[in-house]
Amino acid sequence: MSLEQLHYTSAPPGPDGSGFRFTALTPGLPPSVLREAEQIIGYEPPRNAPSRPTDAELAEFPRAFSYSELSDGSRLLARTVYTGADYSGRWGNFHAHAVHVAAGQRLPDRALPISAWESPAWAVGTPASGAPPALAALPPSPLLDPDGLVAFAVSREPSLAAVFTDLQRQAEEETAPQVVLVEGDSADVARWVALASAALPPEDAHRLTFTTYTRRPHLSGQRIIGVLPDDAHGLGGSGRRYRVHDGSTRPAQDGPEPSAWAVAAARVWAAGAFALFRRAHALAGEPYAAGPLAALALGAGIELPPPHRAAAARWVCEHPADLGGEELDRLVRALAAPREERTPPAETAALADLFARVGGGLRAETAAPLAARLLVAAVRSPEPLRAPGREALTDEVARRLAAELGPELRAGIEDPADGFARPLRLLRVAGRLGVDCSDLVPPLARRLASALVADPSLYGDGLDGTRAELPALHTALLRELDEAAQAGPAAVTVLLERAPLSPAGGEPLPYLRMCVRAARRPAGGVRDRVAELRAVLEAAGTPVFARPSLLPVAVRLVWGSTAPAPEEARHLLAEQGAGLHRAAKTWPFLVTAAFNGRPEDPQAEELAHELLAAFPEEFPPRDRAALLLLEFARDLRAGGGEGRWVDRVRGLRGAAEPVAPGVLDHVFGSLAQRLLADPGAGRELDELIRYDDADLCSAYERAARQDAVRSRLLREPEYVADLFVCWNAHPQAGGSWGTVRHALLDEVLRPAVRALAAEDLAAVEADLVRRGARYADDFGAWNRPGALGRFGFRFGGRDGRAGKASPRRRGFGERRGDGGAR
Repeated sequence: MSLEQLHYTSAPPGPDGSGFRFTALTPGLPPSVLREAEQIIGYEPPRNAPSRPTDAELAEFPRAFSYSELSDGSRLLARTVYTGADYSGRWGNFHAHAVHVAAGQRLPDRALPISAWESPAWAVGTPASGAPPALAALPPSPLLDPDGLVAFAVSREPSLAAVFTDLQRQAEEETAPQVVLVEGDSADVARWVALASAALPPEDAHRLTFTTYTRRPHLSGQRIIGVLPDDAHGLGGSGRRYRVHDGSTRPAQDGPEPSAWAVAAARVWAAGAFALFRRAHALAGEPYAAGPLAALALGAGIELPPPHRAAAARWVCEHPADLGGEELDRLVRALAAPREERTPPAETAALADLFARVGGGLRAETAAPLAARLLVAAVRSPEPLRAPGREALTDEVARRLAAELGPELRAGIEDPADGFARPLRLLRVAGRLGVDCSDLVPPLARRLASALVADPSLYGDGLDGTRAELPALHTALLRELDEAAQAGPAAVTVLLERAPLSPAGGEPLPYLRMCVRAARRPAGGVRDRVAELRAVLEAAGTPVFARPSLLPVAVRLVWGSTAPAPEEARHLLAEQGAGLHRAAKTWPFLVTAAFNGRPEDPQAEELAHELLAAFPEEFPPRDRAALLLLEFARDLRAGGGEGRWVDRVRGLRGAAEPVAPGVLDHVFGSLAQRLLADPGAGRELDELIRYDDADLCSAYERAARQDAVRSRLLREPEYVADLFVCWNAHPQAGGSWGTVRHALLDEVLRPAVRALAAEDLAAVEADLVRRGARYADDFGAWNRPGALGRFGFRFGGRDGRAGKASPRRRGFGERRGDGGAR
């Protein structure tokens, strides 16, 4: 293979009148390439250059060594040098020698373009034959020797990371600024390019375009532009177009933060470990990921900031097989080395992941220091950390850590300000190091149980492994939860619905077992709560008669904060017996069930009767009086009960105040129905009227408006007479009865009377006559129809039944047989 070459120079004008022309070309070069090359390979001497330099001065002129991309994708590698002024001094003499690299091709042997800096293959003049000799390669020059490059990197160390960051941006962003390197010697620009070419990923290094010298940076299209200090004026304020780095001044302060990769590359060059770049380029990872280079650098003993240490550990976790055994060993030892400053949490977490990933394959003498460091971090870091197991430590390291960390472990475990996440981690570490903290387990379990019952959402990953890793704590925690379940079973049940905590083995823990049963209850609720109570008590694993305190807990688990229905309470009393309820102190629960019964539910009254018989001495006076009211309502409803009903209710109510509304509804309802069922019983209604209780009167009115009363009124004329006598009594009474009697007469009795057949109405009148004339007179006055009523009687009477004639209605005071004349 022979490289395509071109020579270009300034000389006396040729036939076309120009003094600038190609003087030697490889045949076949496209004219478009020549036109673009002509714009690139020109040369202007420095501003202060002598017009007639001596040979020694010529040697000091900057060399323009450039690598440029042409519009067709091909590349041009060129060296342009100043050769001295012409005889007239009207133009300068320079010579350019360039090689053309076709698109998609590279230099022979895949050599980097910068390696051809001052290559001996560059010609200093046009070949005498007028045709370029064959050129197979561009041998590197010894001027870019490794030691010289390392020394240069050290001298430019403050700017290395910033320059590398800008070059990384160029590789990643099409619109990134060009990098302007201000150096007094073009050779130093070449050294900059050499440093970058070694550090950059190979693909980007081969694409990196540059020029080591130009007088007109604004016209240069390369990514790296080298200029002398005199030509850098005005570039710093060119917005986003340029990033200017002046090697003779302090590094630029206005640029972006150096990238992690750039910092690592700068440290590698400054340490003289440039051989690591080639190894890093062969490792897996993104082109500018810091992990691979940081891992190699740390293994080579190069100090890097904490983010790089974390990046190295993370990269090894993702690519554990990419490093050889020795490389991995050196890296782990570097990461495990003690550090004076506090390790950031991100680095510690990365080291923990690294140990979990590769720790098992390390030699004991390599793994133990890192494991020790992680255990120390687990104790002293406020952040959660996965600490290594005991098997990662040698006996000597374990003893040293136990002595060093023992006081800190105990202090952290018993510190209530630390919640419980950190004490759990410390307890695990203590177990691995053999530090005895058994006396701290019960109080920690107590704090832990209290926190979980108060906020079940605190249960997390830190507690899942306690059964296997911390069996003593797990057992103590279950005992504390058992005690908490006796005091507040509902809260413990909520916790168990979230947390997989359940008794195992021989531990009794009956209250906790009942809560587990309630927590695992199928969705959809409980249909038979009495049967559910049996199941909950059975889940306790301890007979309830041996431990009566189980009963109130079971009742709360089934009924919660509500009371059972009276029928359920009767079953509980029958099944468990008065003795057990007395011992368990659950009888108030049954009393509440009786008091809360619905007015239409006779089970509440039956329950009251059974409670009074079962617990003759237990009830306080107020509850006893309320139960007696319910029992009296039962007797009244059954047709029993001695006389003076209203007086008895009044007396019991006074003793039971304040009486539950449900109890009053029961007894008032039963009393009202009894009074309505037997209107002529003694003077009970008189007592009701004298009592003048608004609630009792309202209950009487509600009962009187029931369909059963209306139906009886339509069937029994005597009942109509009874109620008229009762409701018409005491017309002078005001208050609650006065309001009720008028409503009952007008809205209950009058519609019923008007619906009666004539013979039924006559029967009512006859019954009232037998009772006394004044009753009949009152009824006549009350029932006397208006004109509309008489009109109705005259045309068909009051009986609406089909086919039945209604006789004319007589008024009270008319003589029978007088023809009805008035």
